[in-house]
Amino acid sequence: MVHAFFWLLPLLYKTCPGHAWVASNFLMTGPKAHLTYARSVQGGAQSGIDECKHQFAWDRWNCPDSATQLKGLKRATRETSFVHAISAAGVMYTLTRNCSLGDLDNCGCDVSKNGKIGGRGWLWGGCSDNVDFGERISKQYVDAQETGQDSRAAVNLHNNAAGRLAVKATMKRICRCHGMSESCSVQTCWTQLSDFREIGNYLKSKHGQAQKLDVDKKRMRAGNSADNRGAVVDAFGGVAQTELIYLEDSPDYCRRNTSMGLYGTEGRECVQHGEGLAPWERRSCRRLCHECGLRVEERRTDVVSSCNCKFHWCCTVNCDDCSQVIVKHVCARREGADGTGFRRRYRGPK
Repeated sequence: MVHAFFWLLPLLYKTCPGHAWVASNFLMTGPKAHLTYARSVQGGAQSGIDECKHQFAWDRWNCPDSATQLKGLKRATRETSFVHAISAAGVMYTLTRNCSLGDLDNCGCDVSKNGKIGGRGWLWGGCSDNVDFGERISKQYVDAQETGQDSRAAVNLHNNAAGRLAVKATMKRICRCHGMSESCSVQTCWTQLSDFREIGNYLKSKHGQAQKLDVDKKRMRAGNSADNRGAVVDAFGGVAQTELIYLEDSPDYCRRNTSMGLYGTEGRECVQHGEGLAPWERRSCRRLCHECGLRVEERRTDVVSSCNCKFHWCCTVNCDDCSQVIVKHVCARREGADGTGFRRRYRGPK
């Protein structure tokens, strides 16, 4: 899904097109800097979008492709706050990981605390993942597109930062025992990135708790950019840096709205039965179909595939054709519904 990081491509070539820039404590010149980090930035952005699609697979808003291009997002809803956060987190995560793996020049482990006492019975040591490096370079690339002075730009920058803080909040401490016969009388510990899925889970919970920002619209309309910045700063009072924020209520994700890039839930697959399902999966048919005024339709498909294959010397493989019925459940229009196919039972944006 290459288009998922199209929004980053202009940044890779305009951040510093012909002059030197400083990252960390070393000097690099424009084109070399872009080549050094471009692949990590692109890969990180794609990781963020993939995680977004996983986290919202059973929600009415399921992270459609129209939501993955940050430059094109016109609204500042609860959902776009997650897109900004997970994208920034993905870029920071990949830069940090690639730094620790030695894939980036002039970057390596964070050893700034090595040798210091971390707690009772353990010392800092080993190779800690260099999250400060990942954060710094991620901020330079991802935040560079927010050039406006309005409330939406301020909200986007806040959510970008919240995504990067999520990477730090989910870091793990790894320890190794030392002592006679591995008695573990002393431990050496370092910090390591968690699995990116944990960061996605963390930010999904933040999405559910996201706070709507109350901006003084009269003051925003009054005039100059200083007034706008002042109104935004006042609205941010009391909001923790780790929390996601938004400005506008979410639209009705049940219905198709092509102008907004929304496809509705008609035709979406849901889960009716199965073992080991998460609660969110078990309730997917109710959330996607029933609460959107649709019914659940069972669709059966015969799939023929090779089976019972046997190798014969020499050298052929003979297989049988086996038929299997695949059952899926999808949201479909109710009989006798209105012209749009819906009976109103919409209960929020989930």
